[in-house]
Amino acid sequence: MSKSPDSLPGFDEPLALLHVCHTEILDHCDLLEQLVTKVKARENEAEIRDTARKIITYFSNSARLHHQDEEDDLFPLLARQSLKLADLIHALRQEHKQLNILWAALEDSLKQITRLEDLEPFVASATRFCELNRQHVIRENMEFLPVAASSLSSEQIKDIGVAMAGRRGVRFPG
Repeated sequence: MSKSPDSLPGFDEPLALLHVCHTEILDHCDLLEQLVTKVKARENEAEIRDTARKIITYFSNSARLHHQDEEDDLFPLLARQSLKLADLIHALRQEHKQLNILWAALEDSLKQITRLEDLEPFVASATRFCELNRQHVIRENMEFLPVAASSLSSEQIKDIGVAMAGRRGVRFPG
């Protein structure tokens, strides 16, 4: 699932790092869907709890920071470039809000995953969360990141990387 840290782009390549984060989001959606199957089958409770913890840790930390990187550092730089881009950024922000709402409900269910009696709300939330994440990632990868890469100056890209590193308490390279 995850690449080794040595093979990941650094904060000096923030757009490439955001792209890798998208892959991680999709990988964790796959893990969530595998968990749904295990929960429905009432498989190994310890394994279910462990998988749920991994999903909670990722989406509550790394994915949250990823959205913050986009919302705080990337979107404001590009929102004023064109009406079309402003509309895309508005739609991406709305999707972030929807994902946050879905995640809040899903996280509560994941915390008590082995004690859920009615699985249907959990399954429906997990399915919708994964579907929306996939649509969102495709949109960002195909429509947004290419525009960001071609529109931002090297200084702006560096500033984004510095902010991303700082948000994680990591020193910017160089």
